[in-house]
Amino acid sequence: MKPSLPSLPLLSLVIVCVTQASAGPGTRSQPVEEMSPLEARIETYIKGLRHKGVIPSLERTSWSVYDFTTDRKLVTINEDTPRQAASMIKPFVALSFFHRVKMDELIYGSKSKSKMKGMLQCSDNSDTNWIMKHAGGPSGVQRILKTHYGHIFKETQVTEYIPSGGRTYRNKASAHDYSRFLYALWNDQIPYSTEIKRLMALPNKDRCYWGASHIPKGTLVYDKTGSTAMLCGQIAILVPLGRDGNRYPYTFIAIIERDKRTRHFGSWVSHRANVLREVSNMVYDEINRMHHLR
Repeated sequence: MKPSLPSLPLLSLVIVCVTQASAGPGTRSQPVEEMSPLEARIETYIKGLRHKGVIPSLERTSWSVYDFTTDRKLVTINEDTPRQAASMIKPFVALSFFHRVKMDELIYGSKSKSKMKGMLQCSDNSDTNWIMKHAGGPSGVQRILKTHYGHIFKETQVTEYIPSGGRTYRNKASAHDYSRFLYALWNDQIPYSTEIKRLMALPNKDRCYWGASHIPKGTLVYDKTGSTAMLCGQIAILVPLGRDGNRYPYTFIAIIERDKRTRHFGSWVSHRANVLREVSNMVYDEINRMHHLR
C-alpha cells in the first residue's frame, strides 16, 4: 500500500488520440465495438487541451485501461503503437531475469534481490544494467521475451542498456504490451509474479495514485513510471477497496511521447505527470461508478 499524499495542482491539457480496436490483455481477441463512456471522456479532455495549444503537435499519447472485474477493456487509444519505453521496460527486464532463475541458470540471492529492488522501486539505472547483463544483455532479454512470452510482447524491442545519464530512447513497447504484461502478472502467469508484484508495490512517487485526489487511501498500487526528455509514462495495476469489502483491480497505462528532447526536462515531466494524474482520476471515477466502491 502506498501513502496518500496531498493532491498536486493539475494542468488542464488535451491531446489528440485515435481510438483503435483492442485485443484483450490475455490471448483472446476482444474488439471494442463502440467507444466506452470512459474512453469518450478521455478523448474529449484530450481534444480540448490540444485545442488550447498546451501540448504541441510533436507530442503523441497512448492510453489503455482494463477492468479485471468485468473482464473488459475500457480504453484503447493508440494502444498498439510502439513508443519509447524509458524505465517502464524494467519490469520486462525483471521477467527475463526470473525466467533464467526458473530455468536454474541464475540464482536469486541477496545481491540480485538488492539489485532488483533498486531497479523496480528506485528505478536505479546501474542496478537495471546489472540485472540486464545477467539476463543476457539487451539481446538476451529480447530473445527471452519473444521466444517464451511472444503472446505478451508483440511490439516490444529491447536493444540497449540504460546509457549514462539515463538517456534511453531506443527500447520500445506498446501500451498493449504493457496491458498484456500486467494481465499476466496479476493472474500469476509469469515466473516469480508474486515477487515482481511485491517489488512494484513498494512506495514511490507514482503518477496514478500519489497526488491523484480522487483515489482513496488504502488503494493498492503495483506500478512503474518512466521518464526521459522525450517521454512521460506510467504503467500500473490499481486495486481499490469497495464498500462490500472486495477489491476491484484495474490496469492504467498512460504514455506521452515527444518527437524531440525537451529543453526543460523538470517542468515538462512535472506538467505531463499531472495530466496522467488527472486521467487516472477519470479512470477511478468510472471504476467507482461501475462497482459502487464508496
